[in-house]
Amino acid sequence: MATRPEPGDKAPPFSSKDQSGQEISLDNFKGKKLILYFYPKDNTPGCTAEACSLRDGYDRLLEAGFAVVGVSPDSEKSHINFAKKHDLPFHLIADTDKELLKKYGAWGEKKMYGKTYEGVIRTTFIISGDGTIEHVIPKVDTKNHTEQIMALYN
Repeated sequence: MATRPEPGDKAPPFSSKDQSGQEISLDNFKGKKLILYFYPKDNTPGCTAEACSLRDGYDRLLEAGFAVVGVSPDSEKSHINFAKKHDLPFHLIADTDKELLKKYGAWGEKKMYGKTYEGVIRTTFIISGDGTIEHVIPKVDTKNHTEQIMALYN
């Protein structure tokens, strides 16, 4: 597992496809603050709550100068269904090879019910318009994620 970038670091560059097959790269967001959030799986309770919180706060986030991109190891097809089902207005990157997850230190060892396994470490990065990481949120409040992000800027 790569180490997680921290505030003040340059964000690792990326170029990946979203749910509609569109190429999305860090360069697309120059001049905007980017909320890059990593989540384990489409249509699971916590991931749905997080996505819906960002959806419900999307207009406020846009007004504050943010763009939103979600990343999980799910397929483009899974992302299409997830975005349609929950009316998600932002890009979802299908990181099936886990390259982006690993670059951002969001893939690694987890423990559940005494078992150790590899998986997605739910983490949100806020990247400034010049590509510098401003904030890392390692303990995501899935139901109130928009509020959690906005509180960093108030």
